[in-house]
Amino acid sequence: MGTMSEVVTSRPPTFEKKAPAPQGSAQDKHKAATTCIDQHTSQDVDKTDLCIESQLQPVECFGPYFKLIPCSGQVKELQTIIRDKNTSRSDFKFYADRLIRLVVEEGLNQLPYSDCTITTPTSCQYQGLQFVKGNCGVSIVRSGEAMEQGLRSCCRSIRLGKILVESDLETHEARVVYAKFPDDISQRKVLLMYPIMSSGNTVIKAVNVLQEHAVDEENIILLNLFSTPAAARTITGAFPKMHILTSEVHPVAPNHFGQKYFGTD
Repeated sequence: MGTMSEVVTSRPPTFEKKAPAPQGSAQDKHKAATTCIDQHTSQDVDKTDLCIESQLQPVECFGPYFKLIPCSGQVKELQTIIRDKNTSRSDFKFYADRLIRLVVEEGLNQLPYSDCTITTPTSCQYQGLQFVKGNCGVSIVRSGEAMEQGLRSCCRSIRLGKILVESDLETHEARVVYAKFPDDISQRKVLLMYPIMSSGNTVIKAVNVLQEHAVDEENIILLNLFSTPAAARTITGAFPKMHILTSEVHPVAPNHFGQKYFGTD
């Protein structure tokens, strides 16, 4: 048994290779079978680790930084409920918050971590990870505000900024009406939140404002729920090094999202 000062790690167990036993003994056959199972178990652990590291798959036609969260049955059900015109507002908000949380959690995995060592209540040392300081969220008003609570639920003290982009009534071009950010935003990684991308024009205007505040393109992670192929092409063409994370790319976007989420439909 180890001492209390030993480092606790979460590495999978390693299995000793056993020399092949002579044939004929039932006990030897049992030992050989156990060794075989142990070897297979060790291989399965390695495969699981590899899968965890490569869950987000880039969409080739949109470049290496445009990625989809894993499309499980749960995710597809949430997308279906959100798109269903018969979904009540209370159900819509509940299931939208669930999908937002999944996207936010994956977005946090894209942020930089650093190694750290902490002391447990039993006085053991544990080698773990912690966020590198200097992250913030920015929502594009109004539908982007629906994602703020999901981010707050994961990062309680994270600082938030806002951008309001409206379409001109005559030219129909997007224009920035209001923007407020943390003073040191140029030194931070920015989680830009906007759930529905139909054309991509609103996001382009918002990113332009961030760049005017000296935020590097590589330091922006766009969190999105639904995107059309046209919006994906427009945004990745304008900002090829910006990280984009979404749950679905589909020709028809649920443009009723903001109105139904906030009860203004």
